[in-house]
Amino acid sequence: MSRLSLAPYALALCTPMLLAADLPDGPGRAELDQLCAKCHEIERSVSKKQDRAGWQATITKMQAMGTKGTDAQFAAVLEYLVKNYPADEIPLLDINKATAIQMESRLALKRSQAAAIIAWRKEHGKIASFDDLKQIPGLDIAHLEERKDRIKF
Repeated sequence: MSRLSLAPYALALCTPMLLAADLPDGPGRAELDQLCAKCHEIERSVSKKQDRAGWQATITKMQAMGTKGTDAQFAAVLEYLVKNYPADEIPLLDINKATAIQMESRLALKRSQAAAIIAWRKEHGKIASFDDLKQIPGLDIAHLEERKDRIKF
């Protein structure tokens, strides 16, 4: 076999090392390589970026699928992922400009509740505060209270 015909094999062997080299160094990196790289491409896995709950759910899913490791290893991987691959920050939803579908998806409102907010805006004008939202009939205020950190006025 010539050197040229061996090139694709050499590249295939080096690709995992090249991909791993792109990961930031730090605590938990070795554990990530040890637990995760055996089954799938790490770069693809970390590209989706998640918050702590999302990464924990992913780790729990991998454990359920048979990934073996200690609690300390999984904890180190979780901390590494949370630090180096956090979820992208989602901008606040302007309640005075949002469409019904935006309110339904970002605030998990029912269609009727999103429609009530839009109708209120048309009739009464700008919603200036969370107290204004409390004036709108048909809204589940407790539900909105849990999501008020996602809203701007």
